[in-house]
Amino acid sequence: MTNTNSADGFATISVAAILAESAKRTPGSIALVVGEDQVSYGDLWRQTRAYAGALRARGVGPGDAVAVLIPNVPDFARVYYAILSLGAIVVPVHALLKAREIEYVLQDSGARLLVCAAPLLTEGAAGASASGVDVLTVMAPDDGGFPRLEAEAAAAEPIRTYEPCRPSDTATILYTSGTTGKPKGALGTHFALVEQTSVLLTSVMDFRPGDTLFGGLPLFHTFGQTVVLNTGLRAGATIVLMPRFTGPDALKLLARHNVNIFLGVPTMYVALLEAAKTVAERPTALRYGISGGASLPLAVMDRFRDVFGVEIHEGYGLTETSPVAAFNHVGMQPRPGTIGIPIWGVDIEIARPEVTERIELLPNGELGELVIRGHLLMKGYLNRPDATAEAVVDGWFRSGDLGTKDDEGYLTIVDRKKDMIIRNGYNVYPREVEEVLLTHPAVVSAAVYGVPHDVHGQEIAAAIVLDAGATVTETELMDFASARLAAYKYPRVVRILSELPLGPSGKILKRKLAEEPA
Repeated sequence: MTNTNSADGFATISVAAILAESAKRTPGSIALVVGEDQVSYGDLWRQTRAYAGALRARGVGPGDAVAVLIPNVPDFARVYYAILSLGAIVVPVHALLKAREIEYVLQDSGARLLVCAAPLLTEGAAGASASGVDVLTVMAPDDGGFPRLEAEAAAAEPIRTYEPCRPSDTATILYTSGTTGKPKGALGTHFALVEQTSVLLTSVMDFRPGDTLFGGLPLFHTFGQTVVLNTGLRAGATIVLMPRFTGPDALKLLARHNVNIFLGVPTMYVALLEAAKTVAERPTALRYGISGGASLPLAVMDRFRDVFGVEIHEGYGLTETSPVAAFNHVGMQPRPGTIGIPIWGVDIEIARPEVTERIELLPNGELGELVIRGHLLMKGYLNRPDATAEAVVDGWFRSGDLGTKDDEGYLTIVDRKKDMIIRNGYNVYPREVEEVLLTHPAVVSAAVYGVPHDVHGQEIAAAIVLDAGATVTETELMDFASARLAAYKYPRVVRILSELPLGPSGKILKRKLAEEPA
């Protein structure tokens, strides 16, 4: 991949440098912890170079797509950086996907190989076989039936260092959860991903060398991959991985490893608060929490401060923005209910949502669609020029989220454009209804969504999980909401469930709730 065209300049960059540089600086520091095992920075980079040598021997090189189906264990990091160090492209696969969905990702991305963890082979191997893609395993016993990357790495010559890439070269193809139609592959560049870590470390999040971060966010997802793995390793921190998240186990992990920073989605914070009612251990080293992925209810933020004595800093981002676009910067008092201000070098404005062919900006205070531009944008959607042209207009990425911006630049998300409910011609934002329901002492979590209605167009429905032992009825919850919300806003359909359906990244799946009969 020799670059002889000076019009493109001669600058090179690589996400793999994140691990390589930290390994050079602090080889003896612990990079990753999972269960009883610890891996130092020096060992992690050495193992990564060996894995890269094995992949190179298989013919993997610059621009080749390699799919990765691995849970939150050190092998995810080894394989991720090994692929990137060859100038190849990582295609992370959601660990909860079924064979048919995996087949789609492999075919759409053009992956030439799937590296699959042994525990995920049932679906992974079936998906690979259906799409004619070779499988390499990690974490498998000797007789797993598939070639083992560990064995090939032991036999291959390790790479010496990483391949230089152009800033605009594709590093990752991340599939966005297809709320409409098939998932789309967002192309992340080496520049956008490295610049994200630079900005987060210099001015947004206070990660210090020697800090211990909670690593329970899925690494196949952009939040866990960029904010926890890449930014954490660039900072020289230790990441305590948690392959399967549960509130009680997470609470014990935080206490045992003296975790300084908890990173999670709102459902994880709810789970920690629930666990705190029965688990005696308490984290004593926690400095603050970081939340993203969905709106954090104010009631959860307040309860977390009461129980654990620390603030949660909420931010906002999307797969297409690498991901962090706005944040309640650490070092400033967070403004509850907001997603903070745009990060350094990024513009976020509010545009008229119904004007699609161009960006028409609205004045501060008005409700519209968040549009974003800056160093963090993806290159586009793989092989989807129409979808790309629809998403990026006049250089601005249309987020699909509705919100406002105040005179100080603080942004508030009201709801997803597509989650908005229209009842009798009135706009109802599910988040506002959820915030009210969550103030009820018996309510642990709530999801509000629209269901079709012959007379009103849509009716407002709420799925609710109650505290263990709570006896409140559906009618009482309806009355509680109707006393606090306008008549067109409160839910007429309330369902009490034992749990809410969650996607692979911990987001509540409202469309699944809407599909179920009330």
